[in-house]
Amino acid sequence: MEKVTGIGGVFIKAKDVKSLAGWYQKHLGIEFGNNSNVDFKSLNKDSNVPGNTVFSFFKEDSTYFNPSRKPFMINFRVNDLEGLLEELKKEGVEVVGDKEEYEYGKFGWIVDPEGNKIELWQPVNEIVTNKP
Repeated sequence: MEKVTGIGGVFIKAKDVKSLAGWYQKHLGIEFGNNSNVDFKSLNKDSNVPGNTVFSFFKEDSTYFNPSRKPFMINFRVNDLEGLLEELKKEGVEVVGDKEEYEYGKFGWIVDPEGNKIELWQPVNEIVTNKP
């Protein structure tokens, strides 16, 4: 079974989300505008299907990364969220929370052996066939 197909995003907790976004905008040219996140657009290799990678800040007291106490979380793209979560459960990987579905895709979460929460994202209408 194909597992991870790419990085969907990187999320960082910040004491002052607006200020940190402003620093990245000023020094690295990342245009956040009035948002705390930005999408880097791309085309998936060997297809004309558009893709994106999110770079986002969360408030320092956000509980979205729980049960991890780490200040970051990586989001990996997958093609078959349900199938992968079932396979990971069989392998003894800790699955946390309930799957969620939105107009832009399905989400599930796991925790690695060091307590890092990992978000798995199956984008809507996006099939990624390239490997890193």
